[in-house]
Amino acid sequence: MADTSSITGPSAFQPLRLLPEWAAFETEARNAPIHDHSLRIINAAGLHVDVSGQGYSDGLARASEALLQARNLGQMRERLLSGGMANVTEERAAWHTALREPDPIDDVAAERQRLTEFVRQADSERRWRNVVHIGIGGSDWGVRLAVDAFGYAGSWRTVHFVANIDGHAIQGGLAGLDPHDTLIVLASKSFTTDETLQNGQRALEWLKAAGVENPFDQIVAITARPEVACKWGIARKHVFTFWDWVGGRFSLWSSVSLTTALAVDTDVVAGMQAGASAMDSHFAEAPAHQNAPIQLAMSGIVNRSVLGYGSLNIAPYDFRLSSLVPYIQQMEMESLGKSTDLAGGAVEIPTGPAVWGMPGTDAQHTFFQWLHQGSDGAPVDFIVCQQADHGWPEHHKRLLANCLAQREALLKGKTYEAALQQCLAEGMDADKARWLANHKVHAGGRPSTLIVLPRLSPYALGALLALYEHKVFVQGLVWGINPFDQWGVEYGKVLAKGILNELSGASVDVEHDASTAHWVEEFRGALPPG
Repeated sequence: MADTSSITGPSAFQPLRLLPEWAAFETEARNAPIHDHSLRIINAAGLHVDVSGQGYSDGLARASEALLQARNLGQMRERLLSGGMANVTEERAAWHTALREPDPIDDVAAERQRLTEFVRQADSERRWRNVVHIGIGGSDWGVRLAVDAFGYAGSWRTVHFVANIDGHAIQGGLAGLDPHDTLIVLASKSFTTDETLQNGQRALEWLKAAGVENPFDQIVAITARPEVACKWGIARKHVFTFWDWVGGRFSLWSSVSLTTALAVDTDVVAGMQAGASAMDSHFAEAPAHQNAPIQLAMSGIVNRSVLGYGSLNIAPYDFRLSSLVPYIQQMEMESLGKSTDLAGGAVEIPTGPAVWGMPGTDAQHTFFQWLHQGSDGAPVDFIVCQQADHGWPEHHKRLLANCLAQREALLKGKTYEAALQQCLAEGMDADKARWLANHKVHAGGRPSTLIVLPRLSPYALGALLALYEHKVFVQGLVWGINPFDQWGVEYGKVLAKGILNELSGASVDVEHDASTAHWVEEFRGALPPG
């Protein structure tokens, strides 16, 4: 790992509001139009990233590069990619890119080999017709996404995902499975995650109740703390390791992908790693104006911090990418949902947007009305595959047409005059036409990005996920926040432990608000003893 001694400390940090480069950027951003007659497409690791639907001017481009230089992008990017201390509040690296390098460090290479051999042996013996993957957050969404994307048509293994602490989740996850031919995969970086360990305990009891002679032979752990997993009872040979310098929401590239390999093949895992590595190289080498993560990041900063859009919509026009939205949602909102800068002060401008969405064309029948004519609106990332992997070309033609049409409607809109002429052409009475035309006006000029994958290959999906990772890094750098910690999540966990003790009958010296105190008493009285 690279030297981490030279860290930019709080004393050297300049709040964004104090940078003259920010003032210039803000001015240029307010005046940068969205041109419906210009074309700006970036080719990055096999993806085509069309940012023509974002505000642009030569002045904004120059201001963006000046702001990035003021934030030491080159130095900080190098620190990230070489394993320096990028996660400054937790004093460690955020070196997930090391997990997908073609020629990785020895520890990473060894774990890759162990995973491949485990899957190869299980496949050769036709073992584990059922896999129950137990994890939450970063230990769940990436694996779920990969299995959905490449196992959507089914495989000879049945994979169930269990994340939630709600007992219905583990009950449903185990239902109908043969305990004697089921592998339990417990994924937790710390191996202290309450939801994962509770659900893992229920799975262990399920195996024992079925008479499985050696239940721990059917349990695998994936963690950065193998000694804790071994203490829980799992044999060391069944513990796959990743490292403290891998953030949970970036852990898909580690042995967390074991379930993906079992469900759809080790080649899928390798392909995703290769695509992500190609995007790493693009991010490291491409000039700013042709650097896809940088351009997405700066457009996002314009939309959020200057134009005031409070959210970002993700619209993947591919049924297989249903889990992409929550994956990106976690990555962006856990990383950028911060209001304190690296100096410990308030950022004082809007940071990370709310991220939401669903696949098109379902989305068009759900919330696109709000995107087109709502008073707020939101920027949209459209994601589509140029080629389909099914045999119904008419379906894909209509999918592509819908994607392009929705984006064009957001960009160009519809004027009152155009709406009026349409109403009159339909033979409508003039007074009614003038009235109804007001309801058909689309403001237009709403920002969007179109990301085109050649097809949904593992390589392309890996590149897409790395694109968003690096976008998030650049946004955190400009805003002056650490995108690699999540203290807000930790606080809720601490409070939950105290309330759990109270619900279990313990006396806790904590003063709740009136509503919480009421419901603690109400729930405690309704729960069975013990």
